[in-house]
Amino acid sequence: MSDSDLKPKLKQKTKAQKPKLYKVILLNDDFTPREFVVLILKAEFRLDVSQAEVVMMTAHQKGACVVSVYPKDVAETKATRAIDAASQLGYPLQFTVEPE
Repeated sequence: MSDSDLKPKLKQKTKAQKPKLYKVILLNDDFTPREFVVLILKAEFRLDVSQAEVVMMTAHQKGACVVSVYPKDVAETKATRAIDAASQLGYPLQFTVEPE
């Protein structure tokens, strides 16, 4: 056997990249009741009452507000579920998902 056969082969370590994060943004509308928006923010995004009210009021005053940041699939799922819940009750509540 040659010397080269006896040397252990080194494996290169690959670092797992952190997933890119995406912002879920609440868009203001003049038709969805504020109480319902707070309810959705609490239920879907796990905000407490005071956090939900701040997010809702910021979106109301500025037109939009970042709710939270997640990996892409989680952000899209949460936004879709929130929009669907509002839609079932006839509210035009909208969320968007954008890269951070």
